[in-house]
Amino acid sequence: MARESPAALFDPLRPRLMRIAYRMLGSIADAEDVVQDAFLRWMKTDRVTVRSPEAFLSRIVTRLCLDRLKSARQRREVYCGPWLPEPFIEPADEVDDVTLPLMIALERLSPLERAAFLLHDVFGLGFDEVSGAIGRETGACRQLASRARAHIRSARPRFPVSRERGLEIAEAFFEASRGGDMQRLQALLAADVVASADGGGRIPASATPICGREAVIRLHERLATSFWDDGSRLLRFGFINGLPGFITKEAGNVLQTTALLVERDLVAAIYVVRNPDKLRHLQGSMSH
Repeated sequence: MARESPAALFDPLRPRLMRIAYRMLGSIADAEDVVQDAFLRWMKTDRVTVRSPEAFLSRIVTRLCLDRLKSARQRREVYCGPWLPEPFIEPADEVDDVTLPLMIALERLSPLERAAFLLHDVFGLGFDEVSGAIGRETGACRQLASRARAHIRSARPRFPVSRERGLEIAEAFFEASRGGDMQRLQALLAADVVASADGGGRIPASATPICGREAVIRLHERLATSFWDDGSRLLRFGFINGLPGFITKEAGNVLQTTALLVERDLVAAIYVVRNPDKLRHLQGSMSH
């Protein structure tokens, strides 16, 4: 193992380490920083003593994330308006079962509960490995993961639709909401639909979630009159954190993602990210 360069050993593991860090932190920029920090530590490690680089680096990344979560939680307590994770646009051939509602639910867990759940239930590590990663006894790790499951059970999709059907509904939602067809839009919405928008205090967005079909319709009635007059345009449809949705350029050249939770062919939740700090990683790929 020592004969291989540290980068040659690290690089194949980078995507998995990024997935762990992103799901722990909800921030692509922070996840990239953590993985780079892990790489620098790996460069200084006596690799002859490392039996499993993957397990070793997963431990490092997890511990770095736990350190960051302490300060992240303090920042989110004073966050302006609803907080949503940075949107991750999935490649067409990948399916992610860690959807946006689940990531939001993870925010309600303690850092250790989040780590135990993700490492065991999502990334398939045994509890012995989880114990080494978070510095708790194996039995305690089992309890942490069990508590996490109980807290986030409601965030699991109850009546998921196929990816193809999800995209069809996303396209119909876009056309109806942007075209001002409120009757068609109403037929797409669940009665208890909730719309959340994350502007982070940087870009205008609703300060609190909009709850209920009638309130969401009224919101889109107001917005529809200005959508096409202000230079808004569709960039693409796709999957955002496991949910069907679309990416647009709005007034003032503002990049925006809209993700839709679809259950039983109806839109149960709408998640809009407008905070430019959370969309920086998309700017280059969406500029054309």
